[in-house]
Amino acid sequence: MPTLQWATAGESHGPGLTVIIQGIPAGLSISEEYIRQDLARRQGGYGRGGRQQIETDWARFRSGVRHGYTMGSPITMLIDNKDWENWQEVMSVSPIERDLNTVTRLRPGHADTTGSAKYMQSDVRNILERSSARETAARVAVGALCRRFLEEFGIQIHSHVTAIGGVHAGVRYPVDWAAVEESPVRCADPEATEKMVAAIDAAKEDGDTVGGVIEVIATGAPIGLGSHTQWDRKLHARIAQTLMSINAVKAVSFGLGFGGSEVRGSQAHDVIKPVDEWTDEGRPDGWVRPWQRRTNNTGGFEGGMTTGEPIVAQFAIKPIATLSKPLPSADLISGDEVRAHYERSDVCVVPAAGVIGEAMVAVCLVEAMLEKFGGDHLEETRRNYRAYLVTTGPRGRE
Repeated sequence: MPTLQWATAGESHGPGLTVIIQGIPAGLSISEEYIRQDLARRQGGYGRGGRQQIETDWARFRSGVRHGYTMGSPITMLIDNKDWENWQEVMSVSPIERDLNTVTRLRPGHADTTGSAKYMQSDVRNILERSSARETAARVAVGALCRRFLEEFGIQIHSHVTAIGGVHAGVRYPVDWAAVEESPVRCADPEATEKMVAAIDAAKEDGDTVGGVIEVIATGAPIGLGSHTQWDRKLHARIAQTLMSINAVKAVSFGLGFGGSEVRGSQAHDVIKPVDEWTDEGRPDGWVRPWQRRTNNTGGFEGGMTTGEPIVAQFAIKPIATLSKPLPSADLISGDEVRAHYERSDVCVVPAAGVIGEAMVAVCLVEAMLEKFGGDHLEETRRNYRAYLVTTGPRGRE
């Protein structure tokens, strides 16, 4: 059984979203206000649609937390959909006699066609309600809880936008995270920010949408999370799968990514520093990270395991499928040519997708940490973690 289990439930215009998480140790301090910070970040970003003006996402704990601390029992969070009051008849659990404007015009690029065929539906709404990106609000709530756990071990996760609509940012490392959060498109490059906003505006005027690229960076993870022993234990593969599960994601890479195929091995691999070149880097626990590298071309992974260097993952978001000037399509019932269905939507979701990416990476890292260190209480996990750290240096120096 996995050390961390979680699931989400709920539809875009239903009463709300539900999250159940099992496996978080007891003793972790957490609050609804903390979860709200990431939910608010997900709702922001230039190019979002009218739905974000309606909702103020707030995850309410309904189990597993008492007096500000986790109890070790399953944690339940509920996120209400304020828009539900306008959809109670359309989304009614009980049968409705009158016609409710059945959706039959299929959208190219959405789950409409494949989902309706697979589940033998005659109303696309039975597919689009769950395949909506609204579900990612629940994922961000899970990710925020995991982020709080990782903070106890000095692990930080950030993201920034590196491209939107063909506009590419000039990326400088270390990234100025304050500048990222101040940017309307979550990009640290002010010149690129202006061009990205212009690209979003142009797409909106044309009734179109734009995609982009996000980079997620996690620092502070110890060496050795994941494993080389089985395909499904390789941590970078698990992170890639969770990032690919985000709506509209079509590509994932780590470090140099595809660029690594264009250079020689002498330029691709990360040289290991001798022990006298290791630096403290100001970790709060005083632990000096062993086996430091002169570069990080692999994005923090070797053999499916963390190297101790920052985890650097990029993922690409295609333009979303709902266009205000819909594409030609076909009708689900008649098969006749029609214009695709349009429902209130965004022009660009790339800035918000970065927050979702952070959440997915956080979940994977917590899974790996609990798999490695266990613990029914946070203090037990900490003890196991500290005991492990002293074993990771050169064998002759133990």
